Amino acid sequence: MADIVILKDVKRKQNTVLTVGTFDGVHAGHKVLINIVLRIAKEKNARSVIVTFDPHPREIINPGKAGIKLLSSLEERSEILADLGIDEMVVIPFDRDFSLLSSEEFVKQVVWEKIGVCDFVIGYDHQFGRNREGTIETVQKLGRELGFSSLVVSKQEVGDKTVSSTAIRNAIQRDGDMEQAAIFLERHYLLNGTVIHGDKRGKKIGYPTANIQPDNQKKIIPKKGVYAVWVRVSGEYYGGMMNIGNRPTFEGDENRMEVHLFDFDRDIYGKDVQVQFVSRLRDEKSFSGIDQLTEQLRRDEEKARDVLNNRPANIAKNSK
Repeated sequence: MADIVILKDVKRKQNTVLTVGTFDGVHAGHKVLINIVLRIAKEKNARSVIVTFDPHPREIINPGKAGIKLLSSLEERSEILADLGIDEMVVIPFDRDFSLLSSEEFVKQVVWEKIGVCDFVIGYDHQFGRNREGTIETVQKLGRELGFSSLVVSKQEVGDKTVSSTAIRNAIQRDGDMEQAAIFLERHYLLNGTVIHGDKRGKKIGYPTANIQPDNQKKIIPKKGVYAVWVRVSGEYYGGMMNIGNRPTFEGDENRMEVHLFDFDRDIYGKDVQVQFVSRLRDEKSFSGIDQLTEQLRRDEEKARDVLNNRPANIAKNSK
């Protein structure tokens, strides 16, 4: 993972190329800015830094609204950023006091004095600071005053990468369209979690499942249904099929995530795993009995294996 550094622990280094934003999901649009940070940092032999926030600023600025669901936790963001080549992810604890900083105070007190910067990369439409009053012109003016360069990423450079986190959330949560989400993210949507004990019904019908408890309760859970997935266990990737929902064939309405891994028979209770969602196979539905359910699971497995044969896992380079 890219080093996660809380703001109070950051070591100031002027030879730093950075950009600032929430970067939830680290999607295709974000990667345009990130790649420019990496290019300049390589040219100048500088530290490459992404400055981000936790919690999501909207949770503090709009506390009356329902909590925002995330495309990526801090740990997931750091893993993705490390795979891209970023050195550090500096995390700013976002609270009410911080939200009241003006844009000039943010750049001077945080970016310049605490982190250090030689080049500040900013998107053409980025706004920041109290009431979002900070603009490109703010960064350019302060760069001239303090002695750092600013580079504006134009709309033309972003081009067809103008992807929004909201569009990705809708694809995943509302539509279950993991293929569209993968286009926006330029990778499969992922979720980290821990294997917990279930009722072991799957084992009795030849399809043992691992119940997954997400590590972060703010993470977006895809629409209910059955999915073809890749699952990382102890650094190895296994194909499988996951059911998200209430298991209507059995009594009870507990919402859960359970995955059957293909060609796998190890005990992984308590293990940390990563699920990569590849394709939604079907809606969740009720069956008249075990035989009908088992036959459907056989068809699901055949379809999932076929899907996974054509869509490999996103192999992380910087994780166990």
